[in-house]
Amino acid sequence: MTFSPESTLLTDRVGVVTGAAVGIGAASAIALARFGAHVAICDRDRMNLDLVAAEIEKNGRQVAVGELDVRDREAVDEFIQTTRKQLGEIDVLVNNAGGGFFSPFVDISEKGQGALVAENFTSVTNFIRATVPNMNSAGGSIINITSIEAHRAGPGFAVYSAMKAAVMSLTKSLALEFGPNFIRVNCIAPDVIPTPGIGLEHGVHTPLPTAGHVDDVAGAVIYLAGSMSRFVTGATIHVDGGNKAAAGWVRKDDGSYGLGPNYVSPEGTS
Repeated sequence: MTFSPESTLLTDRVGVVTGAAVGIGAASAIALARFGAHVAICDRDRMNLDLVAAEIEKNGRQVAVGELDVRDREAVDEFIQTTRKQLGEIDVLVNNAGGGFFSPFVDISEKGQGALVAENFTSVTNFIRATVPNMNSAGGSIINITSIEAHRAGPGFAVYSAMKAAVMSLTKSLALEFGPNFIRVNCIAPDVIPTPGIGLEHGVHTPLPTAGHVDDVAGAVIYLAGSMSRFVTGATIHVDGGNKAAAGWVRKDDGSYGLGPNYVSPEGTS
């Protein structure tokens, strides 16, 4: 298969993006529209969701809007059915909704743990189960937004990290299950991407000496959504400035590396 610049386009495909009101979800939904897709978006934040819908329409694309809780299976089913009726068969699902909070593991209540599991894992299974029967018969792409914490420890975010790892594992299994139907399933694992509610007050110490941007994640979404990634499934793209590769090594202000801020090399220099 020979690719051309037009191979990046998603003209008249139908995408669904969860948690699309702000941040990575909003950037991904707008990027899908700019590359030609019609987009269904959902979130609990109706005001910002409407702003994203307006941006999609500015690009001449159709939009379906759902104000819902991604943990509510009935609401999810209804939203996907509405999307199918309004926009047609679904080509792309971006599972972006999720969230967490800092707490030592032993202090998390049963209710708090249940909320973390539902928001970060059950929401993903809800949308996949609802969407797959409504996907294009020629195939499609499921893109799960996880986190670098799916691949390393998350002290203070233990349950959140475990659920992101669970989504990564689910992605691999479903890549095999759905492969015969040409439905690809992949992950994007961001880090150091400023979004509402997340600051970088301690500075940026990635191998690339800059913070990322929500559009960096959206770029990976466009790649996985389209024909250029037709032979990619069960994979994770790390949009993290090199932090996964660094594996604990930290870039210092002078450009050298150490294993954390208090690392002392065998020669005795930090």
